[in-house]
Amino acid sequence: MSHHRPIRPQDRHGFDAIIDARTPAEFAEDHLPGAINCPVLSDEERATVGTLYVQRSAFEARRVGGGLVAANLARHLAGPLADKPITWRPLVYCWRGGMRSGSMVQWLRLVGWDAQQLAGGYKAFRRHVIGQIEALAPQLDLRVVVGATGSAKTRVLHALEAQGAQVLDLEGLARHKGSLLGALPGVAQPSQKHFETQIATALEGFDLGRPVYVEGESARIGRLSVPVPLVQRLRAAACIDIEAPPAERLAYLLRDYAYLGDDRTALAQRLAQLTELHGHATVQRWQAWAQAGDLPALFDELMRLHYDPHYGRSQQRNFACWDERRRVAAPDLSPAGIAALARALHDPE
Repeated sequence: MSHHRPIRPQDRHGFDAIIDARTPAEFAEDHLPGAINCPVLSDEERATVGTLYVQRSAFEARRVGGGLVAANLARHLAGPLADKPITWRPLVYCWRGGMRSGSMVQWLRLVGWDAQQLAGGYKAFRRHVIGQIEALAPQLDLRVVVGATGSAKTRVLHALEAQGAQVLDLEGLARHKGSLLGALPGVAQPSQKHFETQIATALEGFDLGRPVYVEGESARIGRLSVPVPLVQRLRAAACIDIEAPPAERLAYLLRDYAYLGDDRTALAQRLAQLTELHGHATVQRWQAWAQAGDLPALFDELMRLHYDPHYGRSQQRNFACWDERRRVAAPDLSPAGIAALARALHDPE
């Protein structure tokens, strides 16, 4: 068995498993990619031990905490870890690389497994994520796909990826379509930290010598912020403008947002946010269409009165290379049309 050595975040690959020994709540907020959660203390137990530490003593906290940790480790050994062979090599981490992962590593090594501890724990990994985004974002050869609302930009990205291009799907990682009506029904957005972890993981996987296609996002997607180094790179990158006719865009939007008709009241409530921009009369008309489920009338006016008038101005403000953009006609936004569009965009490499 190899000796017990601290592992740095960049050396985390090559283990049979990555075990997060923190509580389920800590794990839910963010965790190392591919990690499984084997908490040595539950959320409630960790709170209890913390209270003992403050109100009684460090010894009392360790005595009670030690018993709880031992009981939880016994459960993991009898459960998820019961079938692991002697050759199994896990990497274990907690918040700071302290007692929680330390005690787990000690027990796993006593069993006979070559368990290692992540030096500095999740906090060190978090610093690594921020460092990777800062280091890699400026090096990306980005192709920013832009286009008026309903131009099927996200689908074009998916088609590009299917054709072998490198794609950074920020809306997919954010689980949000990026617009006022972009929340996905029944799907919560990840935490800001987990969003950044996913971005760093994607950047680490790219070949920096090849282009990366990305949608022209604003600095926020739903309630998440796109990391500043990536926003800066996006703003300076080459643009590809998808130009689809209004009728084709409307038909695409009606397919892509059909689910908004399922909860008409929620849709009407969201439209209220536009009152300041468009006035009560217009928004009330839109809300009446929402309540009636008349999405064709609603989307047609939203496109013409809300999205399209500001499109050119906002793009010019946001993208330094807007005036030199490459324009691509998209007469057909059916699946076959989108696949053809992606082939036209894909730089011959």
